[in-house]
Amino acid sequence: MSDADASAAPTAPDENPQVRRVSDWDADRLRDLAATHETPLYVQDLDRVRENCERLLAAFPDADVRYAVKAHTGRAVLEAVRDAGLDAECASAGEVDRALAAGFDGSRLHYTAVNPPARDLDYVAGVAAAEPDLTVTVGAVDTLDRLLERGYDGRVCVRVNPGVGAGHHEKVTTGGAAKFGIPYDRAADAARDAAERFDVVGVHAHAGSGIDPEQLDSHRELVARMGDLARELADPDGDAAPVDLDYVDVGGGFGVPYEEDAPPLDLPAVAEATREAVAPLPDGIDLAVEPGRYVVADAGVLLTRVNTVKPTPDETVVGADAGMTDLLRPAMYDAYHPIRNLGGGRDRDGGDAPPVAEREATPVTVAGPICETGDTLGTNRALADPHRGDLLAVGTAGAYGYEMASQYNSRPRPAEVALDDGTATVVRRREALDDLTTVEREAARDRADRTEGGR
Repeated sequence: MSDADASAAPTAPDENPQVRRVSDWDADRLRDLAATHETPLYVQDLDRVRENCERLLAAFPDADVRYAVKAHTGRAVLEAVRDAGLDAECASAGEVDRALAAGFDGSRLHYTAVNPPARDLDYVAGVAAAEPDLTVTVGAVDTLDRLLERGYDGRVCVRVNPGVGAGHHEKVTTGGAAKFGIPYDRAADAARDAAERFDVVGVHAHAGSGIDPEQLDSHRELVARMGDLARELADPDGDAAPVDLDYVDVGGGFGVPYEEDAPPLDLPAVAEATREAVAPLPDGIDLAVEPGRYVVADAGVLLTRVNTVKPTPDETVVGADAGMTDLLRPAMYDAYHPIRNLGGGRDRDGGDAPPVAEREATPVTVAGPICETGDTLGTNRALADPHRGDLLAVGTAGAYGYEMASQYNSRPRPAEVALDDGTATVVRRREALDDLTTVEREAARDRADRTEGGR
């Protein structure tokens, strides 16, 4: 991303590049941001978020496009998505709360929880009282009963387990996992029973996360099954009373290329295949999709500073100040994120290291500061010969990066900067050591207040 690109208005959908690689980010700009805000640092480009939204809306012009909030819940991102015209699909009460704070009203909110805790249902039922157009997606008959217990009888979507799954890792292949949704062969009866107690407006299924071009057959099979289910439920000549559906939601999971030479997803082709697989839908029933990763993944990078270069007999280990507490995906999913050396380090004598363009590529393992063997950001990566103090950019980190960050090993979470029309704004401050014990200190004060009050 050049400075000119950073300050330009979002391009028209047909001019949007299909993917932004880590090599497309402006190195000088990233170095300036790291110098100003320190590392580890997340950088999220809101202009790119808007471009990705525009591409989705262009590919699915007649569908309801809903952003899967769990991919990135930052308020700046949510406001950009809202302004771009996408709805919000929320997996928890916390995500519903964030979406409301970002300006989404009930008609644009879809609560899709898995085994929702009681306090979540309490909260959402309360929100629905003020926002009756909110939709609750349920994946178990028990959840319907629990909603009734809370006085909720509003808009419901029935989540179906289609028996078909896909995704970049078995841990995110939801379509075939029993945890998700009502089994397909029971879904029609469950939807009809629910329609006697609620306003059933849709049926929903999701194959998984990070679906790549080679897995599109599974996606099409899921979509076709959902189209069959919608037609069965809406059939006025069927054996049961028809269910007046508004939409068929076939989930998201559209993959993005993480490896440098991986081709981008052909989104228009996916959209056309989706429409063909679900058609023909009865009049009045629309298609809905729920992309998350596709909206934000290539809009973000994680910046980290090299603090240790350790040659060993087997490999050279490059120690960085970011690790699995900042970006969990490599440790949890064996996920690949591209890494680029932006230079700026010092040599062993304390002088400036050579520019990265003058260094030879060296295979290294980039490891974090966490006391875990799995705490690596990449293994056997050919990086321009690293020096202590070099800045590394970890690419395609905008989805499930900050969202999965933790305080494991009592490490404060990183800061996040949003770029908006060329302007950088801190949208999440860096946690300090004092933040790690805030809730404990507050609990201690509460105990002391209760003790004092009881005297």
